Amino acid sequence: MNNNELAIMATKVRKGIVTAVYSASSGHPGGSLSAADMYTYLYFERMNIDPKNPDDPNRDRFVLSKGHTSPGLYSTLANRGYFDVEELTTFRKLGTRLQGHPCMNETPGVDMSSGSLGQGLSVAAGMALAAKLDNKDYKVYCLCGDGEIQEGQIWEAAMFSGANKLNNLTVIVDNNGLQIDGPVADVCSVYPIEDKFKAFNFNVITINGNDMEDIRKAFAFADEPSDKPTCIVMKTTKGKGVSFMENQVGWHGTAPNKEQYEQAIAELDEQLKSLEA
Repeated sequence: MNNNELAIMATKVRKGIVTAVYSASSGHPGGSLSAADMYTYLYFERMNIDPKNPDDPNRDRFVLSKGHTSPGLYSTLANRGYFDVEELTTFRKLGTRLQGHPCMNETPGVDMSSGSLGQGLSVAAGMALAAKLDNKDYKVYCLCGDGEIQEGQIWEAAMFSGANKLNNLTVIVDNNGLQIDGPVADVCSVYPIEDKFKAFNFNVITINGNDMEDIRKAFAFADEPSDKPTCIVMKTTKGKGVSFMENQVGWHGTAPNKEQYEQAIAELDEQLKSLEA
C-alpha cells in the first residue's frame, strides 16, 4: 500500500474504533485513535501475517501492552480480515470474542492477552528470545502507552531486551502525552523517554506517529543492521481524527453518546472523501 492507501485504511480503522466504543457504551477511544496509524501500518504493510492462518508459527507477533486500547487492535484485525467488521458492535458485550482487554484464547489474531499495565513488554521480550533460541526469523512488536511506562516492569524488560541483544524486537511508545489522570508530564513524568531507552541499549527514533511517511521511515531505521532492539517513540494526538476528542483527557475512557457518535462518524467520513478524491 502507498501512504494514501494506508491513510484511507487508518480512517476506516478509526470508524471501527468509534463504532465499537459507542456500541458498548464504554471503552477507551482516545489512545485507540492516537495509535490507529501505527496499527494500520503494522498489519497492512509491515508484519508477516495471514488472517487465514492466524496461528502460523512463523508469523510476526504483536503484543498490545496497553491492553485497554483494544478497540484499535480489534478494528484493525477486522479490517484486515480476521473477522467481520460488523462484529465490532459486540465489543464488551456478554459472550463476545471482543472483550475490553484482548484475549489470545478467544480472538483470532491476538497474540497475547493483556490489560494489566506494564506486563506486555516482558512477554514480547520472551517471544523475541524464543525466536532466537529456535532459530526463527519472525519479528516481535510491542505497543506501550506513555503513561504505562511509569511501570517498573517495563524497565526490567527493557534491561533484559538490551542485555540479550534482541534485535528482532521493536518497542513502540504511543506518546500522546495524556493518561487517565491528566498530562503524563504532570502525573509522573517519563521524560526524556528516548534517553531512558538508549540507556538500556536500544536504538531509538522519535517520529510523528500520525504520519505514514514518518512511520515508514521509522521501520527503515529499525531494519538497519544492529545487535540492539529498537524503540520508536511516536508523538501522537490523543483522540486523533475526531475533533472534539483530540487532546482531551476526558476521552481517555469515555464512550460517545448518540449525537457525539454521529458527529464523529460524519467527520471521519469527510476525511475519507478527501483522501479518496
